[in-house]
Amino acid sequence: MQVIKGLLAKTRTKKAQGFILFLMITPFLALLFVFAYYPLWGWIYAFYDFRPPLPLFSTEFVGLHWFRLLISNPIRVRQILEVLRNTFAISGLRMLTGWLPILFAILLSEIRRSGYRRSIQTLTTIPNFISWVLIFSMAFALFANDGMVNNLLMNLGLIETRIQFLQSSNNVWLTMTAWHIWQSLGWGAIIYLAAIMGIDPALYEAARVDGAGRFRLIWHITVPGVLPTYTVLLLLGVANFLNTGFDQFFVFSNAFNIHQIQVLDLYVYNVGIMGGLLSLGTAISMLRSVVSLVLLLSVNRIAKWIRGESII
Repeated sequence: MQVIKGLLAKTRTKKAQGFILFLMITPFLALLFVFAYYPLWGWIYAFYDFRPPLPLFSTEFVGLHWFRLLISNPIRVRQILEVLRNTFAISGLRMLTGWLPILFAILLSEIRRSGYRRSIQTLTTIPNFISWVLIFSMAFALFANDGMVNNLLMNLGLIETRIQFLQSSNNVWLTMTAWHIWQSLGWGAIIYLAAIMGIDPALYEAARVDGAGRFRLIWHITVPGVLPTYTVLLLLGVANFLNTGFDQFFVFSNAFNIHQIQVLDLYVYNVGIMGGLLSLGTAISMLRSVVSLVLLLSVNRIAKWIRGESII
């Protein structure tokens, strides 16, 4: 009887602990519902001819009219193909440069002076917390027609006419990728630094005993140790392939580079807010979400096939 009572008490204790843990995550579940799921109610605008300031249900229900418009209007089709080209190019460049945070994390971990390492990590992480508006202000001060770079080159006699850094449409994809790397490099290296710290030190000691140098240690121990983390982040990046962001491209866009810099998020804003076609913008955003979901499920299946376990 005492054994049975003890088991019942442990069962009640486990249930109570599980209930307490559930109560602890309830606020986060509420935030997730408010900011991630509740806004999906806005998808209903894609099925109406919404004209503000009229209430939604006072406007005409048009069904799939806006979705059919996306594929029936040649001009709209051409615009969407151009936007998808920009989105895929910039997202592809970001994925191709996704190894840079790994390299930076490895180089940081090899710095023996902890003070230097922390200082460098702090300085490279700060840009992640700077808004794109301030970054563009800095870029404008440096690379505008009368900016510091043009003035310096003119004073040194290296150029005769000022270079249109911000107004030119040449190399916009590379420029946006470079700014993104500058902002996110230090922040992206944090998770790889955590992965490096989790590698068993005994592996390094055994390799040193066998005569391995610093580069051998990095190549045969550190790199394989962070590859699982990189694989998961890469697969999640593929799932978010169409989500390039909005702020960066909004502040850097102008009439000269709009055809090369307009990604899907910016196009939705220009169509829905600037163009006044809120229902059409909602339809485009809705299709983007569906495609992203399909990509996520596909990547999850690939991860299960490669790693033996899924990521969700």
